[in-house]
Amino acid sequence: MSITTDRKAELIKTHGRSEGDTGSAEVQVAILSERIANLTDHFKTHKKDNHSRRGLLKLVSQRRSLLDHLKTSDAGRYQALIEKLGLRR
Repeated sequence: MSITTDRKAELIKTHGRSEGDTGSAEVQVAILSERIANLTDHFKTHKKDNHSRRGLLKLVSQRRSLLDHLKTSDAGRYQALIEKLGLRR
């Protein structure tokens, strides 16, 4: 259900703008997307887990806020990120 350290380091390396970049919007959105995907798989077997569902909604909202910030600050980076992650918007 949680993201492993190795997978998180891989996401940071793939989406980071420089070496050791963990705070950029791209990295944060990538990590949130991974956590959202894990929770979505969790809900396929645990349909009545409403406490975790609330956490999922908070993660989705946080990712949306980061994407909105990235869209207003740099539309090119936003476009590249949603294509790379395969997000709908």
